[in-house]
Amino acid sequence: MLRNTIPIVGKTLAAVLAGILVMIFVVEKAMAEERIEGPKYDAEGQLLRADGWRQWIFIGAPLTPNSLNDGKAAFPEFHNVYIEPKAFAHFVETGQFPNGTMIAKELVSVGETEAVSGTGFFQGDFQGLEFAVKDTERFPDEPGGWTYYSFGHALPYKKLAKAFPTETCAACHEAAASFDMVFMQYYPVLRAAKPE
Repeated sequence: MLRNTIPIVGKTLAAVLAGILVMIFVVEKAMAEERIEGPKYDAEGQLLRADGWRQWIFIGAPLTPNSLNDGKAAFPEFHNVYIEPKAFAHFVETGQFPNGTMIAKELVSVGETEAVSGTGFFQGDFQGLEFAVKDTERFPDEPGGWTYYSFGHALPYKKLAKAFPTETCAACHEAAASFDMVFMQYYPVLRAAKPE
């Protein structure tokens, strides 16, 4: 009789352990998503500018200057790019950008080209602020749930911004970004942080 109960106990114990593991996974996932500050919108659906972006995680500063593009670069400024810290922590843990991820891109003019260190490209003045936001709940029809915003091209930056039409930004990101609508190929900080 004891022999017959051992397999039942073993199966019950395995089922209980599997249930506990599933619960731990669900709770950890919920806690990770809960940590994301996430975007905030006004009553008309405009994105409220998240302040403190310069204290977020700096991931890079791509530059395609006019002088290297026949005087007609599409984006001739430095792009100082930052990701909200809690979204970055989630990315480090999971390798995925969670819903609520915000990435700020502050445009900075090319200033001096000579410095004590030599000839180069050095940052000048702030020229604009743009955000990329992943919000699959609000924008399920946008590629990857990502939307793009501009808070202006002069200081002080605006407090609110409307989403760009899909063809303005998202289409290019969808066609050329290497991972989840983000140009990770240009950001070694993100590539190094992504778990294997």
